[in-house]
Amino acid sequence: MTRFFLRSVGAIAIVGFFLAALSCARDQQLVSIEVQPSIENFGAVDPTLNVQLRALGHYVHPPVTKDITDQVVWASNTPGVAIVTSTGLVSPNGTDCGNSLITATEQTNHSSGDRPSTGALITGSMTANVACAGTGGAGGGGGGGGGGGTSAITVDFSGAGSGTVSSMPVRLGCASQCAVTFPTGTNVTLTATPNSGSTFGSWVGCDSTSGQSCSVLLSSDRIVTVVFN
Repeated sequence: MTRFFLRSVGAIAIVGFFLAALSCARDQQLVSIEVQPSIENFGAVDPTLNVQLRALGHYVHPPVTKDITDQVVWASNTPGVAIVTSTGLVSPNGTDCGNSLITATEQTNHSSGDRPSTGALITGSMTANVACAGTGGAGGGGGGGGGGGTSAITVDFSGAGSGTVSSMPVRLGCASQCAVTFPTGTNVTLTATPNSGSTFGSWVGCDSTSGQSCSVLLSSDRIVTVVFN
């Protein structure tokens, strides 16, 4: 009777171990997305130029990296500068120069932290730089509009959080320090958008602010800072 009991306990333990292992395997969780390349420089506002992006998903339980290029949702926060197809092919739009933040997003089946179990949005990003005509760098001069010249606006990022910044007129979109030029005298409005889990903090160096927006008159080169918490 004792041997039978011990054998039964042993069998139950073994079955429990395998069930736990299977449960762990089913609980594979996406924790981050890496977009390759992280930066792409296009030499002209030419929509025939293009680069295929890759989205690599980093998982835990167990740790593994998978190509999820065809699973993610691709988007550009500055489509006037660069566009991206549903399969991750990025190219200049042919409309304007500057920089564009390209994102790859996936909805998970798992909660994040203390969020509901409906899942979390995981996002990775890269920056597409499109050079203006006659310049070697993205957001360069491209003519001053009747000799008026150009002025640069540089956006610095600060704080413990993260987020993105876009501009109007369309020419800027980034998630880390970036700079573009506009004809001198242009009124530029920058809009900050915090990432999931972060909050907008403040702007520094603007002429005026309204909520998450910053207005700057580019009478000369300017530097502004966005703070995400």
